[in-house]
Amino acid sequence: MRQGENVVTEPDEERHVPGQQEVPGDEAAAQSADPGDVMVAEAPDAGEESGGEESGGDATDPEAASGPSVADLEAESEIAADYIEGLLDVADLDGDIDMDVEGERAFVSVVGATLDELVGQRGEVLEALQELTRLAVHRQTGMRTRMMLDVGGYRRRRRTELAETGKDAADEVKRTGQPKRLWAMNPFERKIVHDAVAAAGLRSESEGEEPDRRVVVLPAG
Repeated sequence: MRQGENVVTEPDEERHVPGQQEVPGDEAAAQSADPGDVMVAEAPDAGEESGGEESGGDATDPEAASGPSVADLEAESEIAADYIEGLLDVADLDGDIDMDVEGERAFVSVVGATLDELVGQRGEVLEALQELTRLAVHRQTGMRTRMMLDVGGYRRRRRTELAETGKDAADEVKRTGQPKRLWAMNPFERKIVHDAVAAAGLRSESEGEEPDRRVVVLPAG
């Protein structure tokens, strides 16, 4: 059963510096989230900040640069919801499907009481399902999609947890004056930490290669 559609605003991917204007990040490469920004360079993570991997088009194309329309994103949501609905039927799982447009991406949520197996450890199964769903959307539209899939509210809970992680790391760096390297995260997770660190008045960057890419919180100055 599907629930209503909403249009809300949601933050996007990757590195952020206080006072810097946010731009879409790298979440869509191989995951195209999420284990997905395949950037391997160290700071300044130019590709992550520019969102070049996610755009799905030539950066010189005005239509690609302007991003998809709300109607396009709603169509992506419909295709993704149909695909997920079919998977739930095959797996004999019950779940309500909610379709949103968040920022410049489609967002499909599955809510149910017995969906933990669709999330997996640290969201690994969810990431795989998201990639399959993106491929299904791409097959029908012919365009790369940055749609997000959530199951059982996992991503929203992780947002809260990771925001707290970023704040705590920033507090520690302010106290010690030493950089703080966090554990490996996917682009979705890193973006949330970057934003939390920026909100605390410090800067952060990503370093390393996937799947071991991680956030480093830097002291002021």
